[in-house]
Amino acid sequence: MTEPCDLTATAARALIGTKKLSARELLESCIRRMDAVDPAVNAMVARDDEAARKAAGAADEATMRGETLGALHGLPVGVKDLENVAGLRTTYGSPLYRDFVPKEDQLIVASVRKAGAIIAGKTNTPEWGAGANTRNAVYGVTGNPFDPTKSAAGSSGGSGVVLATNMVPLATGSDTGGSLRNPAAFNGIVGFRPSPGLVPSDKRALGWYPLPVLGPMARNVPDLCLLLSTMVGDDAADPLATTIHGKTVRRAEDFARPEAIDLASLKVAVTPDFGFAPTEKLVRETFAEKIGAFSHLFHAAEEATPDCSGTDEVFEILRAVGFLAGHLDKVRDTPDQVGPNVRANVEEGLGYSALDVTRAMKEQTAIYQRWQHFFDSYDVILAPAITLSPRPWTELFPSEIDGQPTRTYFHWLAMAYAVTIVGHPAISLPVGLDRKGMPFGLQIVGPRGGDAKVLAVAAALEAALAGDPLTARPVPDIAGLMKARPISESPNFLGFD
Repeated sequence: MTEPCDLTATAARALIGTKKLSARELLESCIRRMDAVDPAVNAMVARDDEAARKAAGAADEATMRGETLGALHGLPVGVKDLENVAGLRTTYGSPLYRDFVPKEDQLIVASVRKAGAIIAGKTNTPEWGAGANTRNAVYGVTGNPFDPTKSAAGSSGGSGVVLATNMVPLATGSDTGGSLRNPAAFNGIVGFRPSPGLVPSDKRALGWYPLPVLGPMARNVPDLCLLLSTMVGDDAADPLATTIHGKTVRRAEDFARPEAIDLASLKVAVTPDFGFAPTEKLVRETFAEKIGAFSHLFHAAEEATPDCSGTDEVFEILRAVGFLAGHLDKVRDTPDQVGPNVRANVEEGLGYSALDVTRAMKEQTAIYQRWQHFFDSYDVILAPAITLSPRPWTELFPSEIDGQPTRTYFHWLAMAYAVTIVGHPAISLPVGLDRKGMPFGLQIVGPRGGDAKVLAVAAALEAALAGDPLTARPVPDIAGLMKARPISESPNFLGFD
């Protein structure tokens, strides 16, 4: 018999709504899975089971009273440890906040809680989300569920792993250089980077700075849409959530389920590297194999890419600006409590001039305009979600790809940040395994503001590919993880690097 924690979010919510499954039963199943599997991967790093049980009990009482139930009523959700949860330890992966317990929920947490979600715990992240290898000096490393000696990516790595192992049906994440998409690709789940402002954030240090966004993660596209629908809004706390006075722009009902779309009507662009990303030969070959298996589903699939010239430099400068705004004081005042990735970004930022930033912003605009012309000819772009297959987590970051040195500790994320700097929506959809037996993520990139279109294409493709082992979502060996030795016993488990 299927454990309740193995149900999809949409299936579990339907059963709760018809009183065939209780929130308590679902939560207890999730807790049992956490207890059994998390020692092997270290993904759900802070929990308050009793508070969750109390919330689940209240949810069941509301169900029995016949109250109107929220979209996420009774569903356990994992929250990335960069997002504040009232009463639950929130560290940002930083020793400076080792014992911090917020008094209030962050807006995104309040939104999912209002929709009826049960906060099951906090998911691991690298320090301040810096880097795509989920490890820190507070909780240690998170291992990949398909091979715990390998990286789970990041920075939403903990969320990716709790989903892949069915500890919870839904999880939150955030994305600057691919942090929703990278762990989705490495762990065989779905991660969506929405257009800036679609999911409002009340914690932007730079209010009009569009690189970081919040977003949903799930095991399939319909589940992801369910979670996204509870996150979207026009909240004035976020300047990027621009609106029209007296009008609701971002409506939950527009994202609650994927729209129907005919894949055979679409003209898609196919690129293995956006013309510049340092992509591993294994990834190129796997991508070509996957595309060859389903390109016939589209009206046309052509090799093409927007002109991304200058993307590396633009992202490096603008990323550093964000780190200066968020972390300069920490590096200056408590350098011994800050890890190498955060220090590197701050130190790099201090070396740039106002002229450098101006030049980067002008080039970002030029790249954006080239993308708009490109989308005059194509509906979506298909690309790998990430440039390489998962490597051991003992490697802080890939310093080379196929023998060629990388520019920075985040250069291997170029496939993702190519999309970040132009602000287009993108999703990572699992499409089977690569030749090393690790999950492979397909990135689907839509036009400006085309969030619903990306989700529709992803859902249609997911359904079309589900029956083929070459392209169906891979599932880790849960029984094997239950028997595995705790990852905390691994050398170098705890630390920045």
